[in-house]
Amino acid sequence: MRLELTGRHVPINDGIRALVDEKLAKLDRKLNRAGVSAQVVLTRDKYRLTAEITLHARGEKFLHGVGTARDWEQALLEATAKLDQQAAKVKGKWQERKRRGAVESPRAVAAAVPSGAPAPSEESEVRVIRARRYAVKPMSIEEAALEVGDSPDAFIVFRNATSETINVLFRRKDGHLGLIEPEA
Repeated sequence: MRLELTGRHVPINDGIRALVDEKLAKLDRKLNRAGVSAQVVLTRDKYRLTAEITLHARGEKFLHGVGTARDWEQALLEATAKLDQQAAKVKGKWQERKRRGAVESPRAVAAAVPSGAPAPSEESEVRVIRARRYAVKPMSIEEAALEVGDSPDAFIVFRNATSETINVLFRRKDGHLGLIEPEA
């Protein structure tokens, strides 16, 4: 990680540089070495010492923390604590994206969609939602047509009384009824 260390009314010596390197190393380990660069500005105003840290991580993520105290170690600790909270949030998003990415691969989505059905966009996820359970009653096609007319649903699943097979009768977009019969 590239480090840019600036001192305003502060001489930058080896002790301060080592302290900054130590604090940023812990943060970089937490981000799995994803830190690209860091800008640290150390400012002295009479008795108040301010450490301002801006960390650039991969994916154009910028983390920013400011700490103020009477000594450099405490000021840097305060600033890195704020960066630590932001880093945890960013790392959580990265991990969540990895978990989702494994499930929503294009190959898995294509396998979940039956042939003939329109393929979902990359953003949408194919989900099966169980609405409710239906009792499969034996009835004739005419009785099923009457049930579809009265029902709020646009379909009915029934056992055909003549052939003893499971059939589906559904309302088509043109207003007519469609019948799905299994092949023998």
